[in-house]
Amino acid sequence: MNVLTVERLTYRYPDVTEPALRDVNLSVGEGELVVVCGLSASGKSTLLRAASGLVPHFHGGEISGRVVTDGLDTREHGPGEIAARCGALFQDPETQVVMGTVRAELAFPLENRGEPAAAVARGVEEAALALGIAHLLDRPTHELSGGELQRVALGAALAGRPALVALDEPTSQLDPVAGDELVWLLRRLNEEWGTSILLAEHRLERCLPAADRVVALDRGTVACDARPREFLEWAAAHSRALQTPGAQLFGRAGLRPPPASVKEARATLRDHGLLPRTGEDASPRDAAPSGDARPVKRGLFRRGAREPRAVELDRAWFEWPEGRAALRGLTLAVSPGERVALMGRNGAGKSTLLRLAAGLAQPTRGRVRAAGRVALLLQAPGDYLVREHVREELPAAFLEAAGLSHVADRHPGDLSGGERQRLALAIVLAGDPAAAVCLDEPTRGMDRGHKGALAAHLRELAATGAAVLVATHDAELAAAFADRVVLLGDGEVVADGAPADILGGGWYFATETARILGGAGGVLEPAPGADLLRRRMTVEVAP
Repeated sequence: MNVLTVERLTYRYPDVTEPALRDVNLSVGEGELVVVCGLSASGKSTLLRAASGLVPHFHGGEISGRVVTDGLDTREHGPGEIAARCGALFQDPETQVVMGTVRAELAFPLENRGEPAAAVARGVEEAALALGIAHLLDRPTHELSGGELQRVALGAALAGRPALVALDEPTSQLDPVAGDELVWLLRRLNEEWGTSILLAEHRLERCLPAADRVVALDRGTVACDARPREFLEWAAAHSRALQTPGAQLFGRAGLRPPPASVKEARATLRDHGLLPRTGEDASPRDAAPSGDARPVKRGLFRRGAREPRAVELDRAWFEWPEGRAALRGLTLAVSPGERVALMGRNGAGKSTLLRLAAGLAQPTRGRVRAAGRVALLLQAPGDYLVREHVREELPAAFLEAAGLSHVADRHPGDLSGGERQRLALAIVLAGDPAAAVCLDEPTRGMDRGHKGALAAHLRELAATGAAVLVATHDAELAAAFADRVVLLGDGEVVADGAPADILGGGWYFATETARILGGAGGVLEPAPGADLLRRRMTVEVAP
């Protein structure tokens, strides 16, 4: 049986000329995990909104065709009725969390359905345990990090055990461990509960190993509906921006077939004799010159140091009123022109550090200094969008530079997640020159092409003398823009070094290329990784 049936669906947002979805036909069977992918504004979020009934009942606009969610026709049933059949998590979890504590948030959908007290308590406990948030149950929701909020919102969506779960970028704010655990939790829900999953994602390398099918959208139409490996072969021919880093690595090196997981990639390389056996040293020809020879500054604050600092935190503490510390005596300095990726698990203190640097919060102990204006983009881009039309948010020249001229007449709330993110970033950077630019998870909703453009823009900003600090869980972004990675843990600096030292050879804080190649040669990205493999092939075939 199909849990979701979409027949000839065409939808147009209010006051928009072009439809967001065009003649879409799609079905999701019971217990299937279907990944929906595509470039920004291809229609992924709109499809999920249609499945949950928000399109058209909440967003308005014009619609034709038919959507049936677990037996309910969305033309006849509103989002409230459908919510019991389709749990949904969208790109802005902070707007979905409405209760004061985590426990109350998880209980809310169950109580709305009239479940008895014992069933509510059991559902809350099971959801909390499944998502690793049991320790947060009595925490106020306003004190949670973005990743913690995302898990809480997902827990509320899953607590009622709906037949279908529609998830829009659910791992975008999760640390690597939590992201992997979430994907495999979804796979377990498929296998044990029979829950169907409709998952829109840009970081395909995380979810392809668990997917039954991949549906690629292109300008509102279904361009591909295939199993993961067949999808990767299609992407290589038709949409390279949708290739995973592992598929890019293989394609550049001339290897086939494209791998759907790190395990597949490593197995293929071993079969070709291109991976050293366990315990063997890498080939001396693996070493490749670094693309950025700039020395890494460890950044520890030193009294009397002559080197200019754009941002300094000197033994900074930040404690919530009940005494819980988000930062614990953290000492860090960033010089003008440095490009720093802040990484670490959810709740490690990354967002708090950026808020202190920008002056939005004050340390409870210690000192924070900045050499000038600190431009800050927080995790909720919608907070920066206050006008009725995109054209009213920024002058035309800024919209054109951000690649958003084509949506100038749209309402900001109707933009895709990636478009909202790019608009908010353009607003933040439109003011006077900043001594430091701080971004908190800026790639949420961005496809690989726009992430590449963002990395290039961050390098350009640093070249003008601005310090760039980006809190991110996206190792691929960190490898593309940063000349320094600072790893936080429990409010303290755990590691501070060159990207190759932090992102190469690890299990979780590593790029997919580094995990496939085992950190050989300090290679982090597909292009130099393919060069390394070609050198190994040359060694293999040399007489």
